Amino acid sequence: MTEILRRCFAVDLVDQPEMIARYRAWHSPGGPPAAVARAIRADGVRDLQIWIVADRLFMIMEQDAEKASDALGEAARDTADPEVAAWDALMRTFQRPLPFAPETTWVEMERIYTLAEQP
Repeated sequence: MTEILRRCFAVDLVDQPEMIARYRAWHSPGGPPAAVARAIRADGVRDLQIWIVADRLFMIMEQDAEKASDALGEAARDTADPEVAAWDALMRTFQRPLPFAPETTWVEMERIYTLAEQP
């Protein structure tokens, strides 16, 4: 049986109501190109959700553990697909780096608490 990892990421959006509204619209059902969903699934992602509060996004992803370790392969495949690369470039126009992160892409978070480990 394949181990599933839950991974969480954060990024901020440009703090302008019209930009946030456009970002939301792009993520409505049917908004992203089909190639994007295919690429995500090909990377072993079983479930992916994006949550928002104000201008901060939080992504929860459940992914096959064996695929999660192939970040370089994922990036190469995404760059090689023109539709996925165009989607990524478009989404970056809405995003801005977290205050501590030098890049404008999603930053993986570290889990520090789980109820399952509590007495």
